[in-house]
Amino acid sequence: MSDTQYLETLYPGYGQQFAMDTVLFRAPTEHQELIIFDNERFGRVMALDGIIQTTEADEFIYHEMLTHVPILAHGSAKRVLIIGGGDGGMLREVIKHQAVERVVQVEIDHTVIEMCKQHLPNHSQGAFDDPRVEIVIDDGKAFVLGCQEQFDVIISDCTDPIGPGEALFESDFYKGCKQCLTEGGIFVAQNGVPFMQQGEAETTYQRLAPYFADRHFYVAAVPTYIGGAMSFAWASDNAAARQVDVALLSQRFAAAKLDTRYYNPAIHVGSFALPQYLVDRLAKVS
Repeated sequence: MSDTQYLETLYPGYGQQFAMDTVLFRAPTEHQELIIFDNERFGRVMALDGIIQTTEADEFIYHEMLTHVPILAHGSAKRVLIIGGGDGGMLREVIKHQAVERVVQVEIDHTVIEMCKQHLPNHSQGAFDDPRVEIVIDDGKAFVLGCQEQFDVIISDCTDPIGPGEALFESDFYKGCKQCLTEGGIFVAQNGVPFMQQGEAETTYQRLAPYFADRHFYVAAVPTYIGGAMSFAWASDNAAARQVDVALLSQRFAAAKLDTRYYNPAIHVGSFALPQYLVDRLAKVS
């Protein structure tokens, strides 16, 4: 990384480069190296430990799909738990659902929240101040393993399984999430780009197996996350939630009066159709 160029090297031998027009913040936090900068094409960009996390230009795709798919599939979610998501984008989308009465967000790094409030305000749009929201600064795995409260939807907005985010891909984390879910509740998590991170989906699928009767993935193309469609893990004991038809989703979508830029009921249904290379890999570990 130079003073004017940011090179992401998540994958050996391959990366992407961003021009840094203005660096707004760059410093190590208690847990990781954080940088926020301006880029002409993508707007404000945030990276942790050398990996791009979010950009103003395309964050809506990621946040809408990881939020509205499980909440509308559930149909009556009142309590939502977010693990990670310090930029506030996930929180912004969750509180659009007026039927949601309580949101707990657990973020390990307080500095990420504070710097994103300051430098990425378009992500949260005031969501941190919503009276339904409780912010907990804690390790996500430790929180779910010790939590006595239950939630209808759990969203793991984790970083890649490197550094602080690694624990959020372990079996104990999934066990804790299952303990925190109400009957018929839904767990979702970002699970990387399967074309580039081929082993992650298989590992997640296997590690979810002891705790959830229905496991699957859904996908969306987010330009910043290079390498094709991004996958989101889905887990629940209610298999019917994954198969809600477009007519019922349309009713729920209309009732929620959501303002979205990517999500719609047809996208929701279609996102569960997986590319064959991922279907084949999952079949080997089923």
